[in-house]
Amino acid sequence: MVLAAAMTSLALAGCSGYHPAPKAFHEAVIQPYRLDSGDRLRITVFEQPGLTGTFAIDQSGYIAYPLIGSVAARGRTLQELEGTIAANLRQGYLRDPDVTIEIDRYRSFFVMGEVGQAGQYSYVPGMTVQNAIAIAGGFSQRANQRNVDITRKINGEIMTGRVSISDPILAGDTIYVRERLF
Repeated sequence: MVLAAAMTSLALAGCSGYHPAPKAFHEAVIQPYRLDSGDRLRITVFEQPGLTGTFAIDQSGYIAYPLIGSVAARGRTLQELEGTIAANLRQGYLRDPDVTIEIDRYRSFFVMGEVGQAGQYSYVPGMTVQNAIAIAGGFSQRANQRNVDITRKINGEIMTGRVSISDPILAGDTIYVRERLF
């Protein structure tokens, strides 16, 4: 009887790590893209070749931009950053700057656990968990192939949740493929 109780408690303890994906996980996929460290931007100011170029967002979340210095980029959308740069350029530099920003390279995502080759990979918009796992060499023989755990930064908060392999991923996600029990 004691042995049966011990086995049951061990089995239940193994299930205590399960965390379904919070509602914010699914909402984050349909929200405008938020910039963060590791993104590289192509900023164009119409008819101003000296202000046009490629700029990386540093670890502090800033870009170093000519004339105006450090500009906070972390957590902003492209349109918000365009407005900030244009407003700063209007303050004594240009009369009516026309600023456009495109993402030149997204920040990487990471795959860990039971995959062929865990590591850091380049993100492409529209990727799913299954695409990411394929890039990482596919599932190992011991992998749980039904769902994975994803750690994602949403509104400055780091969250982890379990999703199916058909769910979309975002730049900066960390995907963990668990080992199956049997």
